[in-house]
Amino acid sequence: MFKNINKIEKSASVGIVGCGWLGTALALTLLDKGISVLATSSKIDNVDKLNKQGIDAQQLTLPASAEQLTQHAIFTQQCLVIAIPPQFKQGRTDYVEKIIQLVSAAQHRGIVQRIILLSSTAIYTGLSGIIDEKSSLSLMDNKVQALHNSEQAVLAFHHQASVLRLAGLVGPNRHPGKFLLARKVLNNAKDKINLIHQEDAIGLILSLLAEQSPQGIFNGVSENHASKKVYYQHAAKALSLPTPTFFEGEALGAARVVSGEKAKQILSYSFIYPDLLAWL
Repeated sequence: MFKNINKIEKSASVGIVGCGWLGTALALTLLDKGISVLATSSKIDNVDKLNKQGIDAQQLTLPASAEQLTQHAIFTQQCLVIAIPPQFKQGRTDYVEKIIQLVSAAQHRGIVQRIILLSSTAIYTGLSGIIDEKSSLSLMDNKVQALHNSEQAVLAFHHQASVLRLAGLVGPNRHPGKFLLARKVLNNAKDKINLIHQEDAIGLILSLLAEQSPQGIFNGVSENHASKKVYYQHAAKALSLPTPTFFEGEALGAARVVSGEKAKQILSYSFIYPDLLAWL
């Protein structure tokens, strides 16, 4: 299924910092192909859970002192995938500090040869119309500025570095219809969906881990950009839930559509689930 995994050296080792829902699926995919993986989580119970799944995992809590951090085994891996969530909604303001610490430790240790940051298309907050990797960002927004600063820290890594801006993630145990269980009325019915399936997110990460893969910033988003109203109506039907109610309101401008064309072309990636309406 993942053709690009065959382009990753079998002798390569991959560290996954913040191994959650997506990172676990990535780790299992890599291990299945005989590629060495070391994962981290800030919570010891998650570390235990990963180890029980056959994934070598250790605890890593950030921010940390430079001396403590540089001695961590995660920096003995050749490739580093940073998958820690910003946690803006939880009131955290230390995301940039965490990313800078990871990059600095990797450079100090001198073993990591490639860093991939899993960023977010939330960096396009405040924009409308068709958006791509060259679009000017609304840096007056604090969250956008934090995501931008984190990306720039990774891109300044002295070896290979890439940023994958992932759209909203769906897949196993993340059916969008379940989102409706907690919401009686949905806003912005005319807005467009910008989502990606877990398997395609993994496929893009594998493409970036492959030998001689291009560097830079890439959007990870499926091709279908149905309206939220249409999409969540289908999602509700798929789970036999009541049809959701939408507050139509007035469109304040062109809906935001994030383009994934660069990743498809530059990385030669073919989506497994290009149409997430059909996937429902």
